[in-house]
Amino acid sequence: MDLTKNCLIGLKADDFRHPLDLKATTALKQLPGLDMVVRSLLGSVAEQFFYLNNIASSVRVSDQQLPHFHNLLLEACRILDLEPPQLYIQQHPVPNAYTFAMQGKQPFMVIHTSLIEILTPEEIQGVMAHELGHLKCEHGVYLTLANIMVLAAGLLPNWGTAIAQSLQGQMLEWLRCAEFSCDRAALLATQDPKVVMSILMKLAGGSPTIAPQLNLEAFIQQARDYEAISDTFLGEMLKTAQTEQLTHPVPVLRAKEIDCWSSSQDYHRLLEIGKRQYNQKSDPKGGWRNW
Repeated sequence: MDLTKNCLIGLKADDFRHPLDLKATTALKQLPGLDMVVRSLLGSVAEQFFYLNNIASSVRVSDQQLPHFHNLLLEACRILDLEPPQLYIQQHPVPNAYTFAMQGKQPFMVIHTSLIEILTPEEIQGVMAHELGHLKCEHGVYLTLANIMVLAAGLLPNWGTAIAQSLQGQMLEWLRCAEFSCDRAALLATQDPKVVMSILMKLAGGSPTIAPQLNLEAFIQQARDYEAISDTFLGEMLKTAQTEQLTHPVPVLRAKEIDCWSSSQDYHRLLEIGKRQYNQKSDPKGGWRNW
């Protein structure tokens, strides 16, 4: 375990949850019966389906299988004070990672091989921590519903009534807001904003050949330039139209959010609390105990 990183014992989701995530989640919870319907109708079936799919067609990581990835996951879980989910590596040409936890019984995380190929080990841990953020914030129920709606909209463009389409828009907005919280979880685990922003840069324009050549400082400036577009009404309107049907905020916006939060008092307060807690775990001789 990296002793330079602070473990955040007792960390709660609301300690780092993004305000937009909190607002969007609160709005969804006000829809009567939505949580219960998704859990009861989709929970056990979806959980079993995805579990079988993963164990049949992916590689499950453990201390015996790709142990370096297993250790990265365990460290991220220790820092975020979370029980480790199952981790699978899946052969796939599209760089992506996702997590699933409907009822909390079989939470798992999947990372595509194409994403691993463009990231450093520290960045891979950042991706793991982002996915752990979904578990920490208990996004599982709404995340599943959002994914189903996106799939249904793709297969059946005229799939629903105006009410259903409105709900789809609300779910997509929630999904984009939830990503901001998970990026914060990645920052808390890596404790280096440049690592998280580098992940986003590589997602925007990386490949195994190009990734080592990318300039992070130039990408950070690009994120700030994107934010400046909001200074005009037309710019803000175009940005809204660009993103309203996306499942994730655009990478430059996510990088800008991390750039800002890494300088905030809230972020540094969490690290300072973790540092004090970690110091209390030291033995009387000044050595470190495993915990």
